[in-house]
Amino acid sequence: MTEPTHTWTVDPDTGCWNWTLAPNDGGYGLARLGGKPERRIMAHRWSWEHHVGPIPDGLQIDHLCRNKICVNPAHLEPVTPRENNLRSTSMAAIHARKTHCIRGHEFTDENTYRRGDNNARQCRACRRLYDAKRPSRPRRPARTLRD
Repeated sequence: MTEPTHTWTVDPDTGCWNWTLAPNDGGYGLARLGGKPERRIMAHRWSWEHHVGPIPDGLQIDHLCRNKICVNPAHLEPVTPRENNLRSTSMAAIHARKTHCIRGHEFTDENTYRRGDNNARQCRACRRLYDAKRPSRPRRPARTLRD
């Protein structure tokens, strides 16, 4: 693999190899590889391929140190996209890691309702409590077809 035009500095406190080129909009280091046209690759992906080998198909490189500009291969690991997302600090990941609802009911197959297209979880026990407190609505009369 071609050498990038920029490299890294080592942080003695963390062991991170911090990429020296300005990060992209997502905060990740970006390696510029020579050639016409100039080729660019995420710096952590370049580092893994350069120091370890090819990234297995279907896997992403996760930063174990949580430092987006780190390119130390000892701080990187190939994982599935799902595992990478679950390890993140996004709200979706935070909710996905929860094992109990806010009232302490465990999220089990029997006690969990999955809502809509986004697969959001809802506690069935809490839903029953909510439904019991909510006043019932009068039913509308059935609609009929007009001639």
